[in-house]
Amino acid sequence: MPEIIIVKDEAEAGELYARCVADLIKAKPDAVLGLATGSSPLAAYQALAKVVKEEAIDVSQVRGFALDEYLGLPLTHPESYHQTIHRTVVEPLGLDPDKVHVPGDVLDGCPIEDGAKVAGAGAAYDAAIEAAGGIDVQILGIGTDGHIGFNEPGSSLASGTRVKTLAEQTRIDNARFFDNDIDQVPMHCITQGIGTIMKARHLVLLAFGSGKAEAIAETCEGGVSAFCPASALQMHPHATIIVDEAAASRLRHKDYYKYAFEHKPAWQAI
Repeated sequence: MPEIIIVKDEAEAGELYARCVADLIKAKPDAVLGLATGSSPLAAYQALAKVVKEEAIDVSQVRGFALDEYLGLPLTHPESYHQTIHRTVVEPLGLDPDKVHVPGDVLDGCPIEDGAKVAGAGAAYDAAIEAAGGIDVQILGIGTDGHIGFNEPGSSLASGTRVKTLAEQTRIDNARFFDNDIDQVPMHCITQGIGTIMKARHLVLLAFGSGKAEAIAETCEGGVSAFCPASALQMHPHATIIVDEAAASRLRHKDYYKYAFEHKPAWQAI
């Protein structure tokens, strides 16, 4: 069962993530970070950038692997995850861009029709993660339907990085990044699978707002099922779910989660 932490706002959640990762980098200068896009991780990245600066942490050897990428967008497109990760993580933290990777880097706008090139990209990405020693801390957001990465409901819980077709709801949700025009949102993506994500040594999932409440309840207190891909976190040996009051509103045991965190030994990190 993941540790469930209920915080007052995104800033508090960001501070918890930042302390966790900052301490990791101090202990392991070449730490491997799993990176996610979307709105949920932004406060966490901002908090980490602040700690890195204030504590003069050397991040020159830190490596990163993104969760996913759209297919068919060139790397230079402002909404490609290559560019998004660069804007929100690489630049603020001062990471070496050559050490940060996105699944679509080798494809660079390659159309889905180019099966010979696209088909092998997932296995190559998983191999690159393994060659780096695996991911130390993977940050995650969650979709309103319980997806993590671009693993839509029905995705295999044992899946590796592969090409997926985006659900209509996901394309609707992401249209805000494409001038609110769903026709501009790519139909396909390449994403780390649930099996790949579960290999990370520590998973940190962030969720905020009432729109995520049902997904969080299913993730934490529902059955483990491919129809709520995030529910696989129940099977991870070190998973942390950080939510605000609105996202926690449908949790049946939220009072206990608060009690447990308030009485956690001071020496225990998340």
